[in-house]
Amino acid sequence: MRENAGVTAASDDIVWDVVVVGAGPAGSSAARCAAAGGASTLLVDRATFPRYKTCGGGLLGVSRRFLPPEGVAAIEAEVGRVVFTHDGARPVEIRRDEPFLAMARRERLDAALVTAAQRAGAVFREGVAVQRVGAASADLVAVETSAGVLRARVVIGADGVGGRIARHVGVTPARVDLGLEDERERGRAPRDAVRIDWGPGAGSYGWLFPKGEVDEVGVIEARGRPEQTRAYLAAWLRETETTDAAPRHSSGHLTQWRTASSPLRRGGVLVAGDAAGLLEPWTREGISFALRSGTWAGEAAARAAAGDPAALDGYVARVEQELQPEIRTGAQLLAVFERHPRLVHAALGRSRRARRAFVEFCAGETPLSAYAMRWWFRLAVSLLGRGGSATV
Repeated sequence: MRENAGVTAASDDIVWDVVVVGAGPAGSSAARCAAAGGASTLLVDRATFPRYKTCGGGLLGVSRRFLPPEGVAAIEAEVGRVVFTHDGARPVEIRRDEPFLAMARRERLDAALVTAAQRAGAVFREGVAVQRVGAASADLVAVETSAGVLRARVVIGADGVGGRIARHVGVTPARVDLGLEDERERGRAPRDAVRIDWGPGAGSYGWLFPKGEVDEVGVIEARGRPEQTRAYLAAWLRETETTDAAPRHSSGHLTQWRTASSPLRRGGVLVAGDAAGLLEPWTREGISFALRSGTWAGEAAARAAAGDPAALDGYVARVEQELQPEIRTGAQLLAVFERHPRLVHAALGRSRRARRAFVEFCAGETPLSAYAMRWWFRLAVSLLGRGGSATV
C-alpha cells in the first residue's frame, strides 16, 4: 500500500493535526475518524502492508458496528456453531440458527481499514519506525522516526504491547500473555464451526478458526512458560488434525490488559487498543476494544486539534466508563476459569443460561459487563473466583 500521492509525510515544515502510530484496527480507526472530523492526519506503521498478524480474528457483533464498509467487506466467514473441549475431550456444542460470530484474516482486515482511513483523507506511510516521542513545544508533540521528525498537535499511540508510545504514556499491564498461532492450508476441520479448547495451563485455551482456504490454529496462556505453550500448540495441532496441512505462517505475539489505574493520556498523547492494554482478559478478545477506542480517540483528537480543550479528557472518561467495566468483568471470569476450568466447561454443557449468555456476548447483544450485575454471576465470582491470578 502506498502513501497518498503528493504529500511528504515526514518534514519539519509540516505540522499535522493528528499523527497515529500503528495501523492495526485501533490506529486505522483513529486515523479514519480524525480525518473525517476535519483533522490533517498522518498514519504510520513500521510494517509494509498487507502483512500477516498473529490473531484469531474473531469479530464480535460489537466489532461489526464499528467497522466501515471496507472492513465489513473483509469478513471471510460467519458461524453459528462453536464446539468447546476441555484438554481435547468432552465436546460441548453451542449452536444457533443464525450466525453469531464472524471471522477475518488480519492481513486483509487491517489493509481494508487502512484503505478506509485513506479514503477519509488520512495519509498513510508504511515502513516507518518510531524511535522517540516527546514535546516539540508547549502545544506540539514531536515523534522521531526512521523517516524524519513528525510534529503534531495530538499523537495517538496504537503501536501494540510494549510500543514506544505506550511506554511514553506509562501504560501499566495487569498481566501479559503469550499467544502462538499457525496459519495452515485448509485441513479437515468443518467450515461451519469454531473450535475452542480449555487447555492444561491455568487460564489457557486453544482455538481453531476456519477461514476460507486456511485454518488459523493457536493457543494462549500467561507469559513465562514458553516451552509449555509450545507443547500445548503442538498437541492442539494434532487434536485438530491440522499437522499434515501445509503451514503458511507460524508466529507468536504478546497481549496485555491494563490495570485500573493505567494512564490513557500523557499531555497531547493518547493510547488506544493493545497499546493501552484494552482487552477482555477471559477470551483475550481485543479487536472490539481496538475499534471502539480507536474510533473515540480519533474523534477526540480531531476536536482537540480544532481547539476543544476538554476533548482528550473526554476520551479517557469514555474508555473508563464503557470499556473498563468489561475488562474488570473479564478478569473476574478468568479468575474463576483459572481455578475451575472443568466447572466452567460443565456449565457450558449443562446450563442453558450459560450457553445463551455466551451467544449473546459473541453476537454483541449483551455486553460482558452486564452480567456482572446478575445475581448468579456475582455468586459464582464470590464463591469460585478467590485465589485466581487475574487482576485489574
